[in-house]
Amino acid sequence: MSGDEEVSVPNRRVECGTRGVLNVVGVHLYAEDSRGRVLLGLRHPDSPYAPSTHHFLAGHCEQESAVACLVREAREEAGLVIHPDDVEFVHALHLPGAPGTCPRMQMVFRARRWTGTPEVLEPDKCLGWGWWHPHDLPDPTVDYTRAAIRAIQIGHLYTEFGWT
Repeated sequence: MSGDEEVSVPNRRVECGTRGVLNVVGVHLYAEDSRGRVLLGLRHPDSPYAPSTHHFLAGHCEQESAVACLVREAREEAGLVIHPDDVEFVHALHLPGAPGTCPRMQMVFRARRWTGTPEVLEPDKCLGWGWWHPHDLPDPTVDYTRAAIRAIQIGHLYTEFGWT
């Protein structure tokens, strides 16, 4: 995107400034079971991002708040029902993105409570869900997922990851 181009958004126009670069907003679920293990999914081998790698349950905001996106993605991807009042922000990662893509602001939210047992509802995206101890994550796990889990464990709220 160059200069003063407009981005088409349903029912709205967003104008980008001459030096502006849009950042994609992603949301991620940090869920711990009663044993302190974190929920991660094994991404499908045909996934365009991080194939055959473990990652948070995640998605991109689509004309909705970050918490509404998290609640929607948890239901759509894993059948988990989370009430917005049971969600708290725990970490943000700012990533430059791969060459030719927009930078990303990844927001991680802890669900204090939920109903349901994680199940694979989008088999073209996720092969399975598992619970992992934060200090013994499976290989491979997305690098920024590992970084976020470490930061959450020590109470850090923000990480810049991959910027030079």
